[in-house]
Amino acid sequence: MSELTGKTALITGSTSGIGRATARSLAARGASVVVTGRNATRGAEVVARIEADGGTARFITADLTDQEDVARLAREAGDVDILVNNAAGASFGLSADITPEQYDAMLDGNVRAVYALTAALAPRMAERGSGSVINVSSGAAVMGDVYNAVYAATKGAVNALTRSWAAEYGPSGVRVNSVAPGPVHTSAPVEYLDLYIPLIPLRRVARPEDVSEVIAFLAGPGGSYVNGAVIPVDGGLTAVEPPKSPAAAA
Repeated sequence: MSELTGKTALITGSTSGIGRATARSLAARGASVVVTGRNATRGAEVVARIEADGGTARFITADLTDQEDVARLAREAGDVDILVNNAAGASFGLSADITPEQYDAMLDGNVRAVYALTAALAPRMAERGSGSVINVSSGAAVMGDVYNAVYAATKGAVNALTRSWAAEYGPSGVRVNSVAPGPVHTSAPVEYLDLYIPLIPLRRVARPEDVSEVIAFLAGPGGSYVNGAVIPVDGGLTAVEPPKSPAAAA
């Protein structure tokens, strides 16, 4: 029997990138996976791939910047044992250039949806005496940068929610943790991601699977005593000072 057999996992933003890799990782460990996203075609492709690999999955269309969609997703997902709050949006630019619409979209998708889904689903986990909530944060929450003030603030909020929920739900057997990726090969241009390589002690950019494997650990029995943690998955980027010379970065 696989370690997550009999468990149901809801992964937001799971039609691509880290979310898709996480859906496959959890399904491979026996979980029945609820795939979510805005694109039904991509969702069907993820479900088909999981089923082809011998897993179980279904797709629910949802736009997490829409509060009614978030509430509907929580209802349609039903009782879940593992909630992975992965979906997030980002608009980068100087603070004066970020529009109110961009600001609202980031707050709605990156914070409000995380809060609403957890508030809807974690109490039911608590009633059953077990569960795991894993929030996908970002190294941006602890690294100041000129162009991502709002995005970084939303991820800082996710980390704060993680710690508070660990205290709130931990006594009922529900663990809440965050993973904080650095640069990941998803939709960002390779040329942009490559700029980070000299700054990362492991000298490479993460694959989505590098992050999904940590999420799977937190979801499973191996992570049973991990609660309230924010785990960097960034190759050491946020752990060290950046190189001070080209020679040091070589």
